[in-house]
Amino acid sequence: MEERQAAQSMAGFASGNGRIEAVEIDIAARTPGRLRDVTVREGQFVEAGQIVATMDIEQLSAQKREASAQLSRARIGVETVRVLVTQREAERDATQAAVSQAEVQLQSAERRFSRSTQLSRSGSVSEQTLDDDRARVDGARAALGAAKANLAAAKSGISAAEAQVVDARAAVEAAEATLARVDADVRDSELKASRSGRVQYIISRPGEVVAAGGRVLTLLDLGDVYMTFFLPTAEAGRTAIGSEARIVLDAAPQYVIPARISFVSDVAQFTPKTVETEEEREKLMFRLRAQVPEELLRKYITQVKTGLPGRAYVKLDPDAQWPAPLSQPVSP
Repeated sequence: MEERQAAQSMAGFASGNGRIEAVEIDIAARTPGRLRDVTVREGQFVEAGQIVATMDIEQLSAQKREASAQLSRARIGVETVRVLVTQREAERDATQAAVSQAEVQLQSAERRFSRSTQLSRSGSVSEQTLDDDRARVDGARAALGAAKANLAAAKSGISAAEAQVVDARAAVEAAEATLARVDADVRDSELKASRSGRVQYIISRPGEVVAAGGRVLTLLDLGDVYMTFFLPTAEAGRTAIGSEARIVLDAAPQYVIPARISFVSDVAQFTPKTVETEEEREKLMFRLRAQVPEELLRKYITQVKTGLPGRAYVKLDPDAQWPAPLSQPVSP
């Protein structure tokens, strides 16, 4: 009679054995190096952002000093080429003045030569004077050409100096980027907990050389705790994501833990070699996950333990009423 009543009370429900699990988070070194210290112990609870281990930064300190020196040199280089640009601009102004002076001298020589030409026709000026005035014109033209060539060279020098400024500024940016990268590596030498949780395993010890991405310790995210269990095909097919569930642990059967179904596998477990008959299909088992509410976990964070076995119950019929032993879960 009691067995029949128990069976009737569980109509519309399914259950399966499982264990409490939590999401594992690996704390790893981003860059290779020697592990200097581990500041936590296995089983210790840590807060998000807490430093859990530190890497040796002797080499990084040397790289930072080198990067700082390169940055200082690059900034000095910028100032040097700026001075060079100013110098080239001064040379351009000077050659521009020389061009103007040469133009004036050419104009004066041409006017004098024109007068000498007119006077030579009347015999008032000797041929020697005419030749001298002609030579002055040719000399003034040559001086003007040289001055213009110097002006073009000065302008080209300014362009070259301005290009050097751009190159020097790029060197400054490169040095700043190198320094920022080294600073990021120094900050990353302090390994911090990304989430609040409990230290599960310490994998590396102080003094060991850790490769890039090498794990130092593993945390359990106690804000993401669930029980994994299995149900046969018929019951798993009736279970919807978000279905109401209950968890009862073997270690504390007096407490009923509320939960929700957060995962139903789309791949069967314990699959027979062949699935040809209805009986064999009934042997298929599907993995489910009953998620414990985060607010309940925060309330009892120090008491949350993984690995504890128990049984999960899930409501298949939304209208079914929880039996008395499962009707009063722990409140958040």
